[in-house]
Amino acid sequence: MSPHHTPLLKSPLLSKLNKAPVYLKCENMQQTNSFKARGAWQAIHALKNRSNGVITHSSGNHGAALSWAAKAKGIDAHIVVPENAPPSKIDNIKRYGGIVHFCAAGLDAREEKMKDIQAQGNQVFIPPYNHEDVIAGQSTCAREIFSEVKDIQALLVPVGGGGLLSGSAIAARDDSPKTNVIGCEPTEADDAYRSFHSGNLEHPGNPNTMADGLRTGLGDITFGYIKSLVHDIYTVSEEEIYQAWAFVIHHLKLVIEPSCAVPFAVWKSQLHRWQGQPVAIIITGGNVNLSNLPPHQDSFNFI
Repeated sequence: MSPHHTPLLKSPLLSKLNKAPVYLKCENMQQTNSFKARGAWQAIHALKNRSNGVITHSSGNHGAALSWAAKAKGIDAHIVVPENAPPSKIDNIKRYGGIVHFCAAGLDAREEKMKDIQAQGNQVFIPPYNHEDVIAGQSTCAREIFSEVKDIQALLVPVGGGGLLSGSAIAARDDSPKTNVIGCEPTEADDAYRSFHSGNLEHPGNPNTMADGLRTGLGDITFGYIKSLVHDIYTVSEEEIYQAWAFVIHHLKLVIEPSCAVPFAVWKSQLHRWQGQPVAIIITGGNVNLSNLPPHQDSFNFI
């Protein structure tokens, strides 16, 4: 079972505010409820040797996606997960057959733990984003958007490790050159913003943001694509992210992760830049603990 061609919905409410159509690409309806299924599927299918299984590190969605793709091929998937990952995402990895190994928070801890396991089992490493096959898989999301709507002026994409943003920028270069691809990032996890504006790959440190899927740092491959193909990157505060998250859940009636709220917050904060022009926002995933959703009253300050 391959990744879905997910729905592209036009939001009447956001379009009215934007004074032009706003389209939502619903990757929360994707296999494993995340866009990550695209890259994992592409990478697994490109492997020449699968005999020892695969391994990766992930805050959750890439791990679930790789587990799903590996299970379809009848191989093991070992997933190194930071101890602060949401329980809903850990459960999702296990649901798709992944073998979970916990580590401390932070990119360095993830990589160290993964190398220890890989040294014993010789699994093939499938990075969550810094990998050409993964990026190629993620590019199919934007390609589907451009196949349905021809006049998108701005495509807003969350950025953590940069696989989806890189793939989206490649797709725009090939299929929709007039589209400005915009990276959207929490201020508390702003290594992509800093890297983009300094021209050098900046260390992510230990980000502290509710957008748990965006706590990772760029890789050298993704940074190369982002530096050359992305139009700009904007950051938003934790309060802006929270308000956007509450708004999307209670007013657009879409179950999304906090990471998906980041491009909505950027759309609102930078509205003057694209108002009157068609915009598309990629909703990257819906793997969230429903008991932790924000209350309705917290959505009132977004618009």
